[in-house]
Amino acid sequence: MAPLLPKPSLFRRLTAFMGWTTASYALMGAFLLTVFLIIYIWWPIAVQVLAYIGLGGQWWRYFDWLLVGIFLFMSLTIMSGADIRADALIIFVGALGGLVIESWGTQTGTWWYFTAQRPPLWIIPAWPIASLTIDRMVRVLNLFTTNATKEHKEKPLGSFVSACPRSLGVVFNFKTLYWLVFPAFYALMLFFVWPAMGKSMTLMAVLLVTFLILTPTDHRFAVLTFLVGAGLGYFLEYWGTTRECWTYYTLQKPPFFAVLAHGMAAVAFWRAGEVVKMVWEKSIAEVVKKSSLLAKELRYRLR
Repeated sequence: MAPLLPKPSLFRRLTAFMGWTTASYALMGAFLLTVFLIIYIWWPIAVQVLAYIGLGGQWWRYFDWLLVGIFLFMSLTIMSGADIRADALIIFVGALGGLVIESWGTQTGTWWYFTAQRPPLWIIPAWPIASLTIDRMVRVLNLFTTNATKEHKEKPLGSFVSACPRSLGVVFNFKTLYWLVFPAFYALMLFFVWPAMGKSMTLMAVLLVTFLILTPTDHRFAVLTFLVGAGLGYFLEYWGTTRECWTYYTLQKPPFFAVLAHGMAAVAFWRAGEVVKMVWEKSIAEVVKKSSLLAKELRYRLR
């Protein structure tokens, strides 16, 4: 009779349950390092935030529990099924896309930050972190709503996902949902940004959204990404506007459009990532092909 294997430790069971990989710790380390650098470089801003928390008395009444909750949720989520190569692309697109969005919003006066920077660089890292969080959540919903593709099966997301029913997608008509959700968002976007429509950056943003909506590549994935991005966006926008970290020209806390705009931004980042990946793969294939031809030519000449 074979000897019984020792029972895995509680920590090992937890990591297997959450789908943490070796890359998860590297990703978390980079995340914490980024947070530390933001606090260190922009220390005066950190002091202003900490000033709201009294050191004595009932400090818990003034403590920002919402911010801590968002931080912990995003930290644990991005560690699930981490993959350095795939996540590097998400981080790159998220950071670049976030910079473009923040530049548009602050330059056109659609929103402004309490530091009056246009845009503040310390807010840019929040975009790739949010993109990673949305990626993990969409992958979970993908398993809930349809049979997972081979690509998603190869990315571990923990035992809590593997037990999910994978055929619930039959009750949804994502193509119909797509053409209900996105045109409605488009109409709301035109209404919200109309005061800044005369500015070139706003016009380009509207044209980009028009192109993305009219050229869907995957209705299901687009709808899931939009809904997840909007869901996460609500908590981010509620925190930012109620703490007056940023303010919209409508003075709403937060505007409904701003919440949905996070969903549209997530879709734009996903589509941009697909384009970058396609171009990169074609470039690598071309390099490999040319290298192979060059090697053959060198072998022929050396004969």
